[in-house]
Amino acid sequence: MALPPPTDPQLVLLRHGETAWSASGRHTGRTDIDLTAAGEDQARQAGRALSRYRFSAVYTSPLRRARRTAALAGFGDAVVDDDLAEWDYGPVDGRTAAELGTLLGREFQLFDDGVRWLPPDATHGDGRPGELLEEVYARALRVVERVEPTLRDGGHVLVVAHGHLLRVLATAWLGVDARLGGRLELGTAAISLLGHGHTLRTVEGWNLPPR
Repeated sequence: MALPPPTDPQLVLLRHGETAWSASGRHTGRTDIDLTAAGEDQARQAGRALSRYRFSAVYTSPLRRARRTAALAGFGDAVVDDDLAEWDYGPVDGRTAAELGTLLGREFQLFDDGVRWLPPDATHGDGRPGELLEEVYARALRVVERVEPTLRDGGHVLVVAHGHLLRVLATAWLGVDARLGGRLELGTAAISLLGHGHTLRTVEGWNLPPR
């Protein structure tokens, strides 16, 4: 079912469709993998759900799973924005929460534990230490600053990116502690709507399924 766009401008967030790693619960940061067939179907469904919007600007992460989602949703001309890349998990990349919990001796909480407690050479990847949450938040703030002029001019903006980056982006939009992003579930190809109410930045819809 198509979402009816509001009269007031919205910042619309679209998470990429399913990948093999998202389906198996593996943290997927800068590892550049493709959508599954199911993920491609989700992206098309998201495009149908957003078909009533006329976006003044569309931005996408540079990673393949996001760019492919944007294209399949009907936004092949989306502008690539490096600030929309997923959280660089460094040594956490490719691991599941269960595996990390075993290493920690308790349940792993990404937004509290971060990614730098593992030595860079302890896991998959190229030895990067990974980003601090504060660094991800700084990128998200830059995205907010980038889209604000379009929103002020009355246009809708679509951002196609990743689960954790978009959760941090929501906290940057609201101006709250980035760790609150840990409380915001976001499924693959889910749509979220950010806007304004009574001069305040608001969440108008969250984790809406692409159908």
